Amino acid sequence: MVTGFQGAIIAAGRGERLRASSGVELPKPLVEVGGVSLLARQAGAMVSSGAREVLAIVNSETASLARGSSFPRQLRLIVRDTQSSMESLLVLGEALPAGDFLLATVDAMVPDPEFRRFVTQARASRFPMLADGVLAVAKWRGDRKPLFAEVTSTGLIASLGQRETSLVTAGLYWLPTTIFRWSAAARERKLAALRAFLQMLLEEQVRLAAIEVEGAIDIDEAADLEAARRMLAG
Repeated sequence: MVTGFQGAIIAAGRGERLRASSGVELPKPLVEVGGVSLLARQAGAMVSSGAREVLAIVNSETASLARGSSFPRQLRLIVRDTQSSMESLLVLGEALPAGDFLLATVDAMVPDPEFRRFVTQARASRFPMLADGVLAVAKWRGDRKPLFAEVTSTGLIASLGQRETSLVTAGLYWLPTTIFRWSAAARERKLAALRAFLQMLLEEQVRLAAIEVEGAIDIDEAADLEAARRMLAG
């Protein structure tokens, strides 16, 4: 098990599509799968993979409703009402200690064994592959708004975007805090999404590698929630 790493979770969205399709009134981070909220599950997966601390950015609604909830003791909440995943990432960047960190979006559900394998392999393979960071990718299974990844034969990501490929990003990212040297450029370009920032990093010659994971589910709608519940039950 990889020990002592820093975790970070983007969990500040309201989950409008999930609310509209499922009828669930809770903010997405507090929606439960198998009796555990998405935020608690994601933080728990990080801790069981060796995280010494997990920072999660949540909005004020989530923070208010989460009082009394059961979370891993290593989880620390940053409460901020942000306008986008990009803004949330930049807020996290201000609080993260220097070094590598594992970033996850709260709605990216990856089976625990695959989660741990990604963490272990990301740290082990980053330097041999001469990569600055490592992204989890998964086979595309018809998600509505995927970020497609073109991966070379050596495992490096050649491009990220809308051009259809067989692989999409899976919501887990092993990254160095040096990516925040491009924070000012991201603000200047008015980037509104994490995916746009990742694309910019590639343009800036930041080397990103890919590790494929199995069974990843991006929970955006009611059908995704049911798929996640079936995965846990099966």
